[in-house]
Amino acid sequence: MAASPATIAAPPLAVALGAVLAWAGSQGSATVAGVPVFAAAVALAFVIQWAVFVPSYLRRTERYYDLTGSATYLLVMTGAVLASGATDPRSMLLLALVAVWASRLGTFLFRRVRAAGRDARFDELKHSFWGFLTAWTLQGLWVSFTLAAALAAVTSVARPPLDAFALGGLAIWLAGFAIEAAADAQKSRFRADPANRGAFISTGLWAWSRHPNYFGEIVLWVGVAVIAFPALSGWQYVTLISPLFVYVLLSRISGIPLLEKRADEKWGGRPDYEAYKAATPVLVPRRPRG
Repeated sequence: MAASPATIAAPPLAVALGAVLAWAGSQGSATVAGVPVFAAAVALAFVIQWAVFVPSYLRRTERYYDLTGSATYLLVMTGAVLASGATDPRSMLLLALVAVWASRLGTFLFRRVRAAGRDARFDELKHSFWGFLTAWTLQGLWVSFTLAAALAAVTSVARPPLDAFALGGLAIWLAGFAIEAAADAQKSRFRADPANRGAFISTGLWAWSRHPNYFGEIVLWVGVAVIAFPALSGWQYVTLISPLFVYVLLSRISGIPLLEKRADEKWGGRPDYEAYKAATPVLVPRRPRG
């Protein structure tokens, strides 16, 4: 499969963006052998993707893509904490929240792909070297930008005590995590029921939003950024782009647009589906009408 110039250019562009993030987040970062821990953590996020990409491409399988992404969050965050000697309560809290989120989501996504036997996103992509490499490289960028604020906080030389930002951020994270986990569980139960084969979910949280799981995801990363904020300074504030990055990625690029297109192709024109779309917001939940 021939790759377009844009596809070939995507991996080096992603690495360049990662390098800019690494530079900004490294200002005020702890160092090991003269290397900023923040920059090393960003580099590790990419290296892990490429290491798993090789056997995945040779076997033309996407089975370990999501699992690798979740494992990368855990490895990068844990490595950053250990390398920085970050044993303060704020760093431990951030590490715990990332670990809980990544473990739940990674397990959920891996089970879903294993049950389905494939991930439709990769049906054609996994047969293209450059296309598949782009997907894995972008996952490294995704991890780096999503974790940016948390990474900057745990690698920072500043160690402020827990405060109102930590408590408020934790409350926001808990709300987002609960929404995401509940939405995923509701959809899994819906799909497991043979009576719902070929149908779309419009009950539970899915009556309030067409993508409540993504809303929860965005909210929990806002919580992480709030917790991280007091430990940042100077150029490290750039890492607060983390929740905005998650929002743009899910609402404009890889999440909602793809799922909405797929849903329109499957159910578009059906009165019940069109009524559901008209009455239910795409992202931010709203009480069902009537």
